[in-house]
Amino acid sequence: MDSELEKFKTDIDLRVYAATQGYQLDRKESWRGSAVMRHANGDKIIIKRGSDGHFIYFSVHQSDDNGTIIDFVQKRMRVSLGAVRKELRPYIGAPSSQLPAFAPLPKTNSDRLRVESEYAKMQDAPNHPYLENERSLPAALLALPRFVGRIRIDTRGNAVFPHFDQEGLCGYEIKNRNFTGFSSGGTKGLWLSHERPEDSRIVFCESAIDALSHATLFADEHARYASIGGKLNPLQPELIRAAIARMPAESKVVSAMDADADGAKLAETVHEAMKLTGRDDLSYVFQEPFGYKDYNDQIRKRPKHSLPSRAEELPVA
Repeated sequence: MDSELEKFKTDIDLRVYAATQGYQLDRKESWRGSAVMRHANGDKIIIKRGSDGHFIYFSVHQSDDNGTIIDFVQKRMRVSLGAVRKELRPYIGAPSSQLPAFAPLPKTNSDRLRVESEYAKMQDAPNHPYLENERSLPAALLALPRFVGRIRIDTRGNAVFPHFDQEGLCGYEIKNRNFTGFSSGGTKGLWLSHERPEDSRIVFCESAIDALSHATLFADEHARYASIGGKLNPLQPELIRAAIARMPAESKVVSAMDADADGAKLAETVHEAMKLTGRDDLSYVFQEPFGYKDYNDQIRKRPKHSLPSRAEELPVA
């Protein structure tokens, strides 16, 4: 193993080097385990840190443009390995005050890298034929800032909903007519809308489509949304607790699950998670789609052009 090249890969933060080459961090698209950076020439890259400690990247627009900082330099400068060494040596041991500063980037396993690489190829979907035509979700809702970047479309026309855990993107739900799937190698976290400081309510649903349906039926500009994606896994209760703990003071926590036994169990999980935050300023609300199995059934079967409904808050025993 070439010790110098290994040092370049592990000791030089690729985000720092990219920043010195004109790339800027896209804070809106980045999360704890992943940095999205853009260049004025249109290049868009995602930088992560592998389980071996190497800083690695892949280009969103070029499938063959990926690898370590060595590949990054060679692809852009079209130079020999010797020239790469000369380019990168000044960054080893350089005073931190002379370089851009970034928060530590946690290591990522290969499955998560594959999930994020596939997800990066998909397009945001402020308009989505399946969601609009099959699920009766209005285009105006899908285009709201609350949901921008939280709904994507793949090459097969599937609706794709990203799931997040403590480190960032961990997988994604895939939905289409008569099809439900999940990303290969991914794990379920929570699908989450964007969060705002002025929010006063968080609504938990079984699926992202149900959450979007709830947002259509019971419009509330101060509500954020989360979905579990079906059956609960062992990691999700803590993610639910953490999402509730992030809520501003005096907020309401809403369980809006399916109207069946499994939905009731999930609602109780949300209630218990709220208790585990130890906050006595939060209040719990239980909702059910009366007369329907779930909120998307309700929205698809309601009269067309009807006005948004008023959510009925049920007492909790």
